[in-house]
Amino acid sequence: MDCVKIGKLISRLRKEKKLTQKNIADALGIQSKTVSKWECGLGCPDLSLWSDLSAILGVDMKQMMEGEIISNKPDSGNIEKVRFYVCPSCGNILVSTGSASIFCCGRQLEYLLPSDPSTAPKITVEEMDTDYYVTLDHPMTKEHYISFVAAVKSDRVFLNRLYPEQSPTCRIPVTIGGKLYVYSTKHGLSVYNI
Repeated sequence: MDCVKIGKLISRLRKEKKLTQKNIADALGIQSKTVSKWECGLGCPDLSLWSDLSAILGVDMKQMMEGEIISNKPDSGNIEKVRFYVCPSCGNILVSTGSASIFCCGRQLEYLLPSDPSTAPKITVEEMDTDYYVTLDHPMTKEHYISFVAAVKSDRVFLNRLYPEQSPTCRIPVTIGGKLYVYSTKHGLSVYNI
């Protein structure tokens, strides 16, 4: 660990949050001169403090330990690069429109890649009034269900969250159209054109 590099980062992050060394010290239950030592590069936080310190400063603990925060590249505006993430612990669904470091329940998530098309659920899309009515051939049990259906086109992502024992249907505005992403808890992500 490079204590000087880490100290400069802690100082910068603390100032961005408009916190004093005393604020951080009080939150961690240590003396403010200890925080001062870190910022001067004369030592690094004790291993037991890293988790709380990263929460206080609002940054990823691993990157903070490396002494630099790696920024994501700006969103290029290409919705075709949409990426979906599903937390294996809580089932949260997260979306990015480019590369990102996505964390949930303390884990870094990998974006979903489309699975084998032969395992994809059978889908029926009917146009009704101003919507597409999407029906999926799926049992929707508690152990195996469709978690979400998302339509992606030009500048929009329209996400429908589905739940176990719910009807495997949803409506999507005709104006969205484009690609349809369907995530099954057992078979993964499938992609369709509508």
